[in-house]
Amino acid sequence: MDLSKRWLLDYVDLDVSDKEFAGGMTMSGSKVESWTQEGEELKNIIVGRVDALERHPDSDHLWVCSINIGKEENLQIVTGAQNLKAGDYVPVALDDSYVAGGKHIKKGKLRGVASNGMLCSLGELGLTVHDFPYAIEDGIFVLGDDCDRTLGKDIHEAIGLNDTITEFEITSNRPDCLSVTGLAREAAATFGKELKLKAPAVKFAGGEDVRDYLHVRIDAPDKCYRYIGAVVKNIRIEPSPRWLRERLRAGGVRPINNIVDITNYVMLEYGQPMHAFDIKYIKENQIIVRHAQKGERITTLEGVTHELADDMLVIADAEAPVAVAGVMGGEYSGIMDDTTTIVFESACFNGYSVRSTAKRLGLRTEASSRYEKELDPAGCELSMLRALELVELLGAGDVVNGVIDVFPTPKTKPVVKFDPAWVNNFIGIDVSAQEQKKILEKIGFTIDENNDIHTPYFRVDIEHKADISEEIARFYGYENIKDRALSGVAAGFLTDRQKFERKISAAMIAMGLSEIYTFSFISPKGYEKIKLPEAQRKSVVISNPLGEDTSVMRCNILPSMMDILAKNYAGRNLNAGLFEIAREYIPTETGKLPVEQTKIAIGMYGAQTDYFVLKGIVEKLLALSGVKEYDIEAVTDDPTFHPGRTAQITVDGKRLAILGEIHPDVAANYGIKSKPYAAVIDFEYLCEVKNETILYKSLPRFPATTRDVAVVAPRVMPVLLLEKAIAKAAGRYLEKIELFDVYTGEQIAADKKSVAFSLSLRSDEKTLTDEEADGAMKRIVKAVAALGAELRS
Repeated sequence: MDLSKRWLLDYVDLDVSDKEFAGGMTMSGSKVESWTQEGEELKNIIVGRVDALERHPDSDHLWVCSINIGKEENLQIVTGAQNLKAGDYVPVALDDSYVAGGKHIKKGKLRGVASNGMLCSLGELGLTVHDFPYAIEDGIFVLGDDCDRTLGKDIHEAIGLNDTITEFEITSNRPDCLSVTGLAREAAATFGKELKLKAPAVKFAGGEDVRDYLHVRIDAPDKCYRYIGAVVKNIRIEPSPRWLRERLRAGGVRPINNIVDITNYVMLEYGQPMHAFDIKYIKENQIIVRHAQKGERITTLEGVTHELADDMLVIADAEAPVAVAGVMGGEYSGIMDDTTTIVFESACFNGYSVRSTAKRLGLRTEASSRYEKELDPAGCELSMLRALELVELLGAGDVVNGVIDVFPTPKTKPVVKFDPAWVNNFIGIDVSAQEQKKILEKIGFTIDENNDIHTPYFRVDIEHKADISEEIARFYGYENIKDRALSGVAAGFLTDRQKFERKISAAMIAMGLSEIYTFSFISPKGYEKIKLPEAQRKSVVISNPLGEDTSVMRCNILPSMMDILAKNYAGRNLNAGLFEIAREYIPTETGKLPVEQTKIAIGMYGAQTDYFVLKGIVEKLLALSGVKEYDIEAVTDDPTFHPGRTAQITVDGKRLAILGEIHPDVAANYGIKSKPYAAVIDFEYLCEVKNETILYKSLPRFPATTRDVAVVAPRVMPVLLLEKAIAKAAGRYLEKIELFDVYTGEQIAADKKSVAFSLSLRSDEKTLTDEEADGAMKRIVKAVAALGAELRS
């Protein structure tokens, strides 16, 4: 909404700077986007008079003009304009001046004749013929009687191009501020000034009655709350006076003629859209507000034919629609040069209906943008009377006696109780009831003896005590409200699962991995690249994918990880260690949502990466989760992984994780020549088996006894199997067991390996004897022998 300062001062006496005005209005809730001075780019342009002009001695189309600017000597200026004569008052751009578009004017010579400036056209002042209808578009602007023609006068003051325009961002709940009077109310309340609004007064021509000219009927009262019609005869179509044209220009509306300008003026002044119809195009003088008939068409003012739907509201005559209600008039509803009698319309329509219709027809207008915010029907009468008052003021026609007011759907406002204590508690302030009442009264609210708050008709947004609190807060001053914790809101917290997930994520980052985030939808080709068996490729298919590359929800997380590893490798990143905690989507029965399973994916490659590095990361995560009892088994049948360098970790016989080197064929599919390694951990199962309970023991009072044991076992026997057997055989005195050597070589058989462990034995009750330690070692020998292993001699 653009606000003219000159127009605003009609209603409020303000003595603040533009900056103070913008700051005050913004802090009271009417946000100012910017403010500009009209014609601010025009510099050093004044009023001059053509005292004489003669042909250029060396040109048939140039004139050498003697221009009087109120000084002793006239200026000589050469121009090519053909519309000048002696005695014309014109805008003169002096030497070192600027015209519209930032063009710099300096004195010079035209075909050898000195020219000490330039005479300006409307375009060079940033204006059009709509601003000064008597001017010509392709010649010098000759100032008329409506301009100040004092010689030497600054052009801004001379032609009224000296207003300040303030641009406001108006929120959708405040349609009343889409008007000059609405912003004037806000300004008066903000700066503690008196609001000077007077009720329009219409004299009427007398004699004939409006009902002799017009009949109005509303067939859709749910979408048209009120319709007021008035008639003006003996119309005299002519340009509006300069003051009215200036205000329309300041409001961003192009002046057209006095009748159309009146409707636009009232819309800007009161925020109530209006329309004027030529009565000779209204069949049988009937106005019927109804739904459009299916397939019905209308050609609107901009010359485009639209097909209407049967839920759209139209203004029709006895035969066909003449306007789309609240949006735009039909091609024959406008004001023509031969118009003699008009119908003024001031109506209130359902906001949703107008918004929906305007959107579907692609016709968002100044009127629809106001109606769609839901205006109050009470504004219709005031706007109609103001329009008729302007008709009489401008001498634009004779107002026929009376108006037709059809009001089938009055709006009832909700009753809000005045509760100062509630407001103080809600906002967090301490303002007396009297002060709160004062704030409400200065913005048009009243409070009766029952403590009921009555809101003015234009405040359609007030429904609850919270709305009242907002009014109190913005005029009390947001900057005066002290900070406090939010009330009535539970404190946020993380669930145990979320805490555990963050713990795992932090641990992987601490181990040097980088977290990645990938899309849940992938290309089915990803399954082929990791050689996933057909039976495991069932996926949820996206019905409206962006493309084939994002057409299914992944049922396996590895394609996403491999894609990112491949991008890093292609980008010449020599080492990569990545992880992601993300979901896989397993389809279920038709019509059912998929099962979402959270997995931890780890991907690595580089010179410092091998199976044991990856295994160490996974085991560290298990230790952090409190998972101590698990088995590690070789995996040879997963086509994604290398058959001799892959293992799975199981707990209670159920797979918790798979880890190992990616199959060379899969690595080749992704263009990775370095050996990539990957692990997938079932996060859901990890949450089930985790044990985060930490038991603390007192420092030991007795010394430990250490023993080393080296076992020769079959080469294919898992070390973990030996470790568990030794730990079980060592019994209750075993404090710690650590693997410190695995040897294969010439000193033992080719199908064997030597595995060495270090054991720490300790009792909490006494110092262990050699006999007790040796007894544990004997049990260990028997246990490994039962597995087909023996002590290394």
